[in-house]
Amino acid sequence: MKEFQLKYGCNPNQKPAKVFMRDGSDLPFEVLNGRPGYINFMDALNSWQLVMELKEATGLPSAASFKHVSPAGAAVARPLTATDRRMYFVEQEDVSPLASAYIRARGADRLCSYGDWAALSDVCDASTARYLKDEVSDGVIAPGYTDEALEILKTKKKGNYNIIKIDAAYVCAPQEIKDVYGISFEQGHNNFKINKELLANIVTKNKDLPEEAVRDMILSLITLKYTQSNSVCYVKDGMAIGVGAGQQSRIHCTRLAGSKADNWYLRQSPKVLELPWKEGVRRPDRDNAIDVYISDEYEDVLRDGEWQKVFTRKPEVFTAEEKKAWIATQKGLTVGSDAFFPFGDNIERARKSGAQYIAEPGGSIRDDNVIETADKYGMVMAFTGMRLFHH
Repeated sequence: MKEFQLKYGCNPNQKPAKVFMRDGSDLPFEVLNGRPGYINFMDALNSWQLVMELKEATGLPSAASFKHVSPAGAAVARPLTATDRRMYFVEQEDVSPLASAYIRARGADRLCSYGDWAALSDVCDASTARYLKDEVSDGVIAPGYTDEALEILKTKKKGNYNIIKIDAAYVCAPQEIKDVYGISFEQGHNNFKINKELLANIVTKNKDLPEEAVRDMILSLITLKYTQSNSVCYVKDGMAIGVGAGQQSRIHCTRLAGSKADNWYLRQSPKVLELPWKEGVRRPDRDNAIDVYISDEYEDVLRDGEWQKVFTRKPEVFTAEEKKAWIATQKGLTVGSDAFFPFGDNIERARKSGAQYIAEPGGSIRDDNVIETADKYGMVMAFTGMRLFHH
């Protein structure tokens, strides 16, 4: 296929629209079902690069959940715990490694992953397809699909679910061109490889970097490579649990990503896990209710009686003091940044969410202050020397 006609571009008024190869060659993908749109393809092609690189760097099946050309979550395969199954609403018994990667990627921020684009590093199996089938999602990209998986996915969205098969052997041109306001920009494709060697320059007094933290640093940096800048990413146990994207200020990135990491952890608290759901409440409604429950707005919801729509009884308030105490038990997080931290305040904020390991380029005139702040808390920080802006 030489080109794919789109209904419209970013917005319905932007017509005509299509995707094609400038050199006239065939497109490196096949649309197996549905009719993806402009933003769908942007999400698909960015998310595919992320999971492809993550699989290459870790050797583990990888997945991402994208919304508006940034990841809401990304993860590598890990066995699901009993808590994971409860907080991600996993009812099926069979969970393949690839399915676990997607469940965890989507679980990072289930509110932001609503209507996501899913990316899978490996051939989509029936286990992954079964979980995807019951989630609100716009489409999926993978290097292939088993017959059973394809049959399951084709039942989504009344048969209109977007399914793209990407050629795993495709290598893009070394130069890329982008038009803005009728003006063309050309640059080399970002082929920079993120691996363990990038983390050799540990600048803090504490230099104890375990293999799990190395994996999480790599995951955070690869995630940032495909996140709209400025961006900061919090990672735990092979899973991005907080992504702050597209902020003008570095500290706002750190706060945004940190608040998402806090919310992810709050979902594991006994108060949330034991919420008294009414029978038949859908996953998205549960996600929305949990988001309100752990927010500062819940007391208003109790007063208004809105709780009756989803709960069998009135849940008690999760107080600010209780939430703060629970978050304080979170430990061992890794935080990556796509550019240097200009002040130590970013380290202070990351610490409040349990950060122990930091990966950032370095190069600020205040690097000494940033290192000093990390040393104050016994953190391990690696300077990568490489900025990862993505626009």
